[in-house]
Amino acid sequence: VAVGQLPVGTLFNWRVTLPGDTAAGATRPVRHEVLDPFARAVSHSRWCRRSWQPGNPLGYRGIVTRRRGAKAAQAALVHPLEGAVIYELHVGGFTRHPSSGVRHAGTFAGLVEKIPYLVELGVTHVQLLPVAAFDEQDVPEQVADLGLRNYWGYSPVALTSPHPGYCITPDDRGQVEEFHRMVQAMHEAGLGVLLDVVLNHTAEGGEEGPVLNFRGALPDVFYHQDEAGYRDYTGCGNTINCNHPVVSRLLVGALDVWVRELGVDGFRFDLASVFVRGTDGAPMEDPPFPWMVEAAFPDTILIAEAWDAAGLYHVGNFPGHAWGEWNGRYRDTLRRFLRGDAGMAAEMATSLAGSSDLYAASDRSPASSINYLTAHDGFTLADLVSYREKHNEANGEDNRDGWDHNLSWNCGTEGDTLDEDILALRARHARNGLAVLLLSQGVPMLLAGDEVLRTQRGNNNAWCQDNDISWFDWRLTTVNGDMLRFVREMIALRRRHPALSQHRFLTGLPDDERGMPDIAWHGTRLGHLPWEEPGARFLAFTLAACAPGEADLHVLLNMSDQSESVELPLIDARQWHLAVDTGRPSPLDILPPGDQSPWTAPGYLSLPHSVVVLEGWSN
Repeated sequence: VAVGQLPVGTLFNWRVTLPGDTAAGATRPVRHEVLDPFARAVSHSRWCRRSWQPGNPLGYRGIVTRRRGAKAAQAALVHPLEGAVIYELHVGGFTRHPSSGVRHAGTFAGLVEKIPYLVELGVTHVQLLPVAAFDEQDVPEQVADLGLRNYWGYSPVALTSPHPGYCITPDDRGQVEEFHRMVQAMHEAGLGVLLDVVLNHTAEGGEEGPVLNFRGALPDVFYHQDEAGYRDYTGCGNTINCNHPVVSRLLVGALDVWVRELGVDGFRFDLASVFVRGTDGAPMEDPPFPWMVEAAFPDTILIAEAWDAAGLYHVGNFPGHAWGEWNGRYRDTLRRFLRGDAGMAAEMATSLAGSSDLYAASDRSPASSINYLTAHDGFTLADLVSYREKHNEANGEDNRDGWDHNLSWNCGTEGDTLDEDILALRARHARNGLAVLLLSQGVPMLLAGDEVLRTQRGNNNAWCQDNDISWFDWRLTTVNGDMLRFVREMIALRRRHPALSQHRFLTGLPDDERGMPDIAWHGTRLGHLPWEEPGARFLAFTLAACAPGEADLHVLLNMSDQSESVELPLIDARQWHLAVDTGRPSPLDILPPGDQSPWTAPGYLSLPHSVVVLEGWSN
């Protein structure tokens, strides 16, 4: 109430007094200056994490803004996940490279200037890495000594303020308007906006961390604690006590600001298995917080990263009915299949069909599976086919950080090479990966830059690299324009085939007036199931059209080292047309319907390490 009476633009903080730690011999109360965690705008120009001491001025400041009403929510897009194609990007890194050509690089406004690119690419939703105000200085000392900072943003300091570093005027009350203009522009272009939100920990860290807000305002309830201090299930020093009733209401209130006032369409929740832990830290059978979120936002997309840093893994059984999940098992299966691991046909078929083994028993749909091959955390697509091992030396932690279980393949040489055969094989593998991703039931998610083969030079944990290691180099749209064209056409192919985005799981039974199964699986021979062949590296399937005017699909996935001459199925009153063959040179690797010709031969020669798609159009 007091803040609401201040003039717009006023900088403010709170002062709190905590009792001293009598067990440590302290008798005087401890006074702190803390940031309003629900400030709608934040200034961070005076903040210095290294010099912070209890009792000193904080450096962060809340900024009084003109509160927005609920009208913004009217602009939100109510898009179901069925049919979605998600594009994960970093607001700063997307336009910060000098080649971006935008007026305000690294900002919400800069992202707006690139909306035509996103529309032409064909994606439906943009998923933004954390955009709530975060502490860029939250890095280990040895990392800070290299001049590096927290780039990804998984270090929140305020739950309802756009990050000032992404604003043209970072210390001004206009932050909210800049963010909202970006959301409006996305909606006007038909794009949904999803936010990656961090409700599992904050920048306050562990025992030695700074008191920024919650440690001063709610010291006894906001974090998981025991006699030894802060419990750490996140790898970041603290864990938010999500299922405490007071904390649950605060977190739902923060989400409400982004939805009701700022009009966003959904959230991806970082390390969401923390939401399942009770106040004692143990997993709960029916944790209230996920259900509270689902009930509060019935028309909002909810996606869980269904694990945490302490080993709690919920892919396939995250609480609630409306939640989608990052399907880490899909990612691993696809990577192993693409690199040619033997005997992966059965697992790959299950993943291609929407992971019914994970979601059917709980009455979820294929859209519960958010499928991905790469994400911000890990190798880019270009690096996935170029490196066997991570190369994170630039992070200043002696290459100890980052994931070792990459399931990558370097096509014969580690890293950079001038060998044209290896480069051609890498390009084919990259096309294969995105083709299979976009041919899978469920919701595909692409990592920004994969469509132009952006590299991080083998760094699979670029969380602190706010430089050209992480930035989108827009020159690649020309240099690798053939790859960009391929991805655009693959997305277009997916979007013209509703059968690739089913709201129910496939059965293999006849499902239309033609008596054609909704899906039929094949090995190198029609109707011969590949999982009956030990070590099979070939998988094919025929997918029946499910909408008027839609073509049937026949797909050949050959991840072996040899060509396979295969028979094509007959389809009544329709003719196969070649749409995709990643074994062919560009632009023959993918053909839109207007450029396709009938395929009159009874069979097809599937080249090694290739994906082939034929569309069956009516005669």
